[in-house]
This record gives sequence, structure tokens and C-alpha cells, in this order.
Amino acid sequence: MAATAEPRVDDVLLAEPRGFCAGVDRAIEIVERALERFGAPIYVRHEIVHNTYVVNDLKAKGAIFIEDLADVPPGATLVFSAHGVPRSVRDEARHRGFQVFDATCPLVTKVHVEVAKLAREGYEFVMIGHKGHPEVEGTMGQLSEGIYLVEDVADVARVNPKGDKLAVVTQTTLSVDDAAAILAAVKARFPAVREPKQQDICYATQNRQDAVKLMAPQVDVVIVVGSPTSSNSNRLRELAERLGTPAYMVDSTEDLQPAWFDGRPRVGLTAGASAPDVLVQQVIARLRELGAVSVRRMAGVEETVRFPLPVGLGDKSMREFSSSRS
Repeated sequence: MAATAEPRVDDVLLAEPRGFCAGVDRAIEIVERALERFGAPIYVRHEIVHNTYVVNDLKAKGAIFIEDLADVPPGATLVFSAHGVPRSVRDEARHRGFQVFDATCPLVTKVHVEVAKLAREGYEFVMIGHKGHPEVEGTMGQLSEGIYLVEDVADVARVNPKGDKLAVVTQTTLSVDDAAAILAAVKARFPAVREPKQQDICYATQNRQDAVKLMAPQVDVVIVVGSPTSSNSNRLRELAERLGTPAYMVDSTEDLQPAWFDGRPRVGLTAGASAPDVLVQQVIARLRELGAVSVRRMAGVEETVRFPLPVGLGDKSMREFSSSRS
């Protein structure tokens, strides 16, 4: 009996942009520079970014990832993850005297600042986001009360604010389309709700979703490089499927299944904002083994955003960059 031929890939189309964003680059660099400057171990509250490869690489260099500050010894150096932390965690870290470097993405910090400012003006909040995600816990944890989480349109009907001043904020890594639908429901129920001056969903999330919208109709199957815990990576897979293209998310090449490409020779490839390019290159190499002879990069938005490092870790060029942005 003849052996069944392995499915063959012909073409690979690379989404542009894909992979690391400025906030992820900054967060990883903060941990690496802290290790260089202060030596191992460096403690990190929660995964610095949601990617297995990145976390394991930093563990090998001496980072210890914890969830509870009780696991951090006195006098240690502590890094807050890119997702941000509740105010109670900041207060505890300050009280216990840790040397802290904050790797919270500046775009998440912007949301925290807005919440604190409007709360002082008497506002309550509707937060659009996913329950249990550390970014949501961090943002909601800026206040002790008066912030209500909605995960879908149905949740909006259950919001019962105490006053008549209401503002809306959003997790930065949501589906742009889903968030828009939920926001429309919030505005329908609370016509006077205050919206952010600029949408909270970050530029990188928006750009990667826009690239998938362009790519998905041109291919037979979409592969998203990203870890299961990565919100923005999950949204890319869901978006491709919503557009009618089968899509799968992989943490590494070991997750690739040749059967996915049976009768689907045109492959679209993207990566979440926390997925390093080395993983993308490994996936490309595996697709070449499956027969891909053409690997083409889409035209797309060029991202030039950079964020300064915290005081104590930034070099001269970064300090100058920080001054030029202020």
C-alpha cells in the first residue's frame, strides 16, 4: 500500500507588521538590563510578557517569576510585568522596600493615569476587557470601587453605577471590532458616558489586526505565532476565522500539524506582539520543509515607536529620547 503524501505548502505570506511591539521590547530589555546591572536573581511579578519562549529564556538568565510578593526576599530587585499591577501591589512593594523597576507598557500606564484622574473628578468606570487577565486586574485595581467590568454586550445591561458620571476604558489588547460593538452598547445605555480622547486599544494591536484583515482573504490558512495566554495573539486567530479563513495558534514549531495544510497550500503567517521573531523564522523553516518555495512579505505599516527605559536602567540615548518626547 502506497504511503500517503504529506500535505504540501506552496506559498507563505508574512503579515506586516507582526511580532514584538515597543512595549514588549521595553519590558524584556528592562529585565535583561536589571540582570546585567544587579546580577541574578531578578524577581518579576507575573510573566513579563505572555510568551513561553521569552519567559524561559529570561529564567535561564536568572529571572524568577512570582505572583505573590511574599515570595520576594528582603532587599531584592523587583520588576513589574508589561501588563501593569494594581495599586495595592505597588503599595506593598514600596512598604517592603524593594528596588522596583516598572515594565508596565506606557500605553497601559496611560489608562491607569486616566482612571486616577477621572476618579478624582467623581467618575465611575465601565472597563471593557477579559476577566482574569492581568492587565484588567491591574487597571481595575487602581480603584477600590466604582469600576465595572464588561466582557460582552450582554454584560452592559448588568452595570448599575451609583452616580451619573461614567467613563469607559478598554483593555489594550482586545479585538478592535469586538470592543467597538461593546462600546456602542455602553453608549446606547449611557449616552453621556465619557470616552477616552484616544482609543485605549494600542497601536500594535490595531496594526496587527489590520494586517490580518488584509492577509486572510489572500490565503487558505493562517498561522499565528503566540502563546495561549497571549490576549492579542488569540484575537488574531479569532479575527482570521471570523473572516472565513481557518486559523491556528502555535507556541513553537512542535505545535504545527501538517494536516492543517491539506488542500491549503497558501499559508498566511503572523505573530502576536509578545512573540519573538526567532519563533517566526523557525516556523518559516518548517513550512519550507513542507515544500514552501515562496515566502513573501506583505506591504504594511512601519512601526517606529520606542519607549524610554526607567531611570536607573536607561542609557544616555534613551534618556535623550525620553526628554524629546516629554
